[in-house]
Amino acid sequence: MNEKEIKALISLLDDPDKGIFQEIEHKLITCGPEVIPLLENSWESSFDPLSQSRIENIIHKIQFDQVKNDLQLWKLNNQEDLLEGLLIINRYQYPNLNEDQVYYQLAELRRNAWYHLMYDMSPLEQVKLLNNIIFREFGLSGNTSSYHDPQNSFIHKVLETKKGNPISLACIYALVAQKLDIPIYGVNLPKHFVLAFMDSQDNDKVAFYINVFNRGQIMREEDIFAFLRQLNLPLSEEYTLPCDNLAIVKRVLRNLVAAYEHIDNAEKRMDIELLLGLLED
Repeated sequence: MNEKEIKALISLLDDPDKGIFQEIEHKLITCGPEVIPLLENSWESSFDPLSQSRIENIIHKIQFDQVKNDLQLWKLNNQEDLLEGLLIINRYQYPNLNEDQVYYQLAELRRNAWYHLMYDMSPLEQVKLLNNIIFREFGLSGNTSSYHDPQNSFIHKVLETKKGNPISLACIYALVAQKLDIPIYGVNLPKHFVLAFMDSQDNDKVAFYINVFNRGQIMREEDIFAFLRQLNLPLSEEYTLPCDNLAIVKRVLRNLVAAYEHIDNAEKRMDIELLLGLLED
């Protein structure tokens, strides 16, 4: 479909006939993201609330379809790239974001830590350095005042506001650490996502845990076991060893479902549930 034909379809969006509108909507959605600039131009020049509302919904559906496609492709081909998975979730709420800024901020954190990183540092010294760079100098912290805010799950907003929930803070911390070849990975602990510093001599053994929501507090194995016993949960590897990136992205989505439920936004909650379903199939 050429630009002239697309513009002709857009001009009919104020048609009162619901059947005709649905046919036009379907045709525009199947055109994909390429039609969004034309839709936006039409929205800006329109003074009809019905047309504007319909344009907004069509743009959202096109962008949401793109997020669904991106997430499915990530699951199939690119799970080793955690940051890409997080950025796809980010695109749900912020489809027009310049993602280079996220890469730049993470690279800057890595570079600032690298300047002070020494070869003979112990694991605890490495964590102390990361804590200083990420929490003291950069200012990242747990969002205790608005714990259920959906913005806590969007990585660029966490970097922008420097406030996040346990899993978003853990993701940023782990992404920086792994770029420095520091073996820190996410652990899918129920009720509280934490990080594990893996033993350099035994890749299947955790040296200690890191509570990023409490500014990088060190936790021992017995602390994790005590926490699980409080929840009446088994001391299984599922809760004590690092999880894969798919599990992390699914947990971010579950947090978003809960966040939108908390603020009573049923439409967005259902959208995120649909995304979660794509990963659980």
